[in-house]
Amino acid sequence: MKSGIHPEYRPVVFRDKAGGLAFLTRSTATSSKTIDWEDGRSYPVIDVEISSASHPFYTGTARVLDTAGRVELFRRRYGS
Repeated sequence: MKSGIHPEYRPVVFRDKAGGLAFLTRSTATSSKTIDWEDGRSYPVIDVEISSASHPFYTGTARVLDTAGRVELFRRRYGS
């Protein structure tokens, strides 16, 4: 790789605002806010709206649409 053209790749904490989940990973994303992590170090923190802790698909609260009912409604409304 060429030196000087790639963004800095460093540890960053991603925190889910709704679910309360926070995890430490490496990223090129930047943030001016920091958080003290479990190991005693301070890392940049990036707040996200949805993660696997709060997304309906992963939490099991997702709704299933009744497609058969929608087809019947269409047929009743517009004919066969």
